[in-house]
Amino acid sequence: MKIPYNYVTIEGSIGAGKTTLVEMLSKEMNAEPIYERFADNPFLPKFYKEPHQYAFPLEMTFLMDRYQQLKSYLSSMNMFTDFTISDYFIDKCLLFSKNNLNTDEFILFRKVFDAISSQLPKPDIILYLYTTPDKLLKQIAKRGRSYESDITQKYLSDIQDKYLTYFRDNKNIPILLIDTKNIDFVKNITDYELIKNLLTKKYEAGIHRVIF
Repeated sequence: MKIPYNYVTIEGSIGAGKTTLVEMLSKEMNAEPIYERFADNPFLPKFYKEPHQYAFPLEMTFLMDRYQQLKSYLSSMNMFTDFTISDYFIDKCLLFSKNNLNTDEFILFRKVFDAISSQLPKPDIILYLYTTPDKLLKQIAKRGRSYESDITQKYLSDIQDKYLTYFRDNKNIPILLIDTKNIDFVKNITDYELIKNLLTKKYEAGIHRVIF
């Protein structure tokens, strides 16, 4: 199965199943996976407890770590794989920081982001896993990370709104907006095959809504 892309990104809100899908696709389709190292961020548990106090160091740490990781992986192609697939896009830094930071903090953050993000290649296509906030909360609860127990439905809804606004305003990359609220690509092989087959097609820049 030929994939017409060199760099694929799976995106979605917290709990959407990004990492799981990247793992499944990379193993079957001979892709080099890039997994976000969120567990290494010491500010994440503190942020969920006291968001106003720890938002700025959290977002700056995420930005630098994501930048360094992507630069390392994307600077040279793995000759033994067919393409690269990541479970995050560097621009998610802007979306989360805009939601989490106050105005002055975001202005400063944006300056740093603009200075370094331009050095990274953009993905050839983004698959965005869309689902309802209540389903996201259920999936977050299943993985049992104690520091995520304070995440609210409103927070997830706000983040998802930021993603959708970003996609509407930035139409330089093909974006597949995949509605996953009525499918389960982990347990149902048919649902997984439907998503996998999307990557065999070439899309023009802009939003393409996919409802199964």
